[in-house]
Amino acid sequence: MAKEVGLIYSDDFAKYNFGTEHPLRPVRVELTYSLMKHYGLLDHENLQVIPPRMATDDEIGQVHSRDYVDVIKKYSVLGTYSGIPREPFFYGLGPGDNPIFRGMYEASALVAGASIMAAETVMNQTNGIHYCFNPAGGLHHALRAKASGFCIFNDIAVAIAYIKKKYPGTKIMYVDIDVHHGDGVQWIFYDDPDVLKVDFHESGEFLFPGTGFTDEIGEGRGRGFQVNFPLLPKFYDDLYLNLFTRTVPELAKAFRPDVVVTQLGVDTHFNDPLASLALSTSGQEKIIREIHKVVKNYAHDRWVPLGGGGYLMTVVPRSWTMCLAELLGVNLPNKIPEAWVKEAATQVPEEVTPTLLRDYNAKIEGVLLRDAEFLIDREQHVERLVKYVHETILPIIEGKS
Repeated sequence: MAKEVGLIYSDDFAKYNFGTEHPLRPVRVELTYSLMKHYGLLDHENLQVIPPRMATDDEIGQVHSRDYVDVIKKYSVLGTYSGIPREPFFYGLGPGDNPIFRGMYEASALVAGASIMAAETVMNQTNGIHYCFNPAGGLHHALRAKASGFCIFNDIAVAIAYIKKKYPGTKIMYVDIDVHHGDGVQWIFYDDPDVLKVDFHESGEFLFPGTGFTDEIGEGRGRGFQVNFPLLPKFYDDLYLNLFTRTVPELAKAFRPDVVVTQLGVDTHFNDPLASLALSTSGQEKIIREIHKVVKNYAHDRWVPLGGGGYLMTVVPRSWTMCLAELLGVNLPNKIPEAWVKEAATQVPEEVTPTLLRDYNAKIEGVLLRDAEFLIDREQHVERLVKYVHETILPIIEGKS
């Protein structure tokens, strides 16, 4: 039987907008909501669409410093770099990743508030809801006093801190499948044994933010509760699923979480312009299904899925629509409704508009046929990471559970 599901959404999410030339474009979430609607998911009897609220300064202040929040407010009003020379750059604001835009405080606080609402809904099981999805969330790079990697406020950390404060003693398992390492969440909870962070990402040897190696396992009481899986380029579906299924259920079984929070970045796609992993949307759907199994088997069936990266505007909607379908227990037909195909073609004419939900990375087969060492190298990499979990991480978690 399908559980009650929440979806946090507002057209105001589009106000988190760094400009038309920036990779993180609002159309990603707008097209996601539209595809969910065209597939009929928004009318499902078990779905409740919930409007977000802004996070308060006190809620944001559980994670971010007071001076940082004040700076974001200041430049949110100015909308420019006017002010104290060099001040915005000290806080990570500036041309490139995190350009200043008017209203950025309100837009960022809304995303953070939406993630808090998703967390509260699941923890309180409001209206019987077990899973609550905020596709606008997942801004995992923001640090305590610095914007980073398209992220102003770290909505994930704000939501986790909210759970920890309101529900003391709650054990939270955080799983991050974005192609980039979730460094902001890691450092914020680096010494916290009540937050088990499991992060799959392209290795920092090759990709921003240059962190997330296997020796980053936490410190103090939190030692052993940071689990990093740095992946090699062109890591594809079968390898990823092999690694995931041999580690994540074991980690969950040892930790025994009360709730799972996930960052579901889909910039792992083989055509994503900002990274070089090799997953298909079919593979991404299977990973979400595996997370769902972990939630049901080990986390009291409580799940807070959040969005994340993904810089192909026609990949994000497909993968996140399949996520909502998984939450609802719906098997979607592979053929995308024609009305959405036409809409996407108009909204993002620079991309080849897909007509099928699930794609397949045919290029990787050619690589495997041409280069036997490629496969051997990556299979050995999987074995090293599995060994790391079983020999380094699990004994620590099991000893502290």
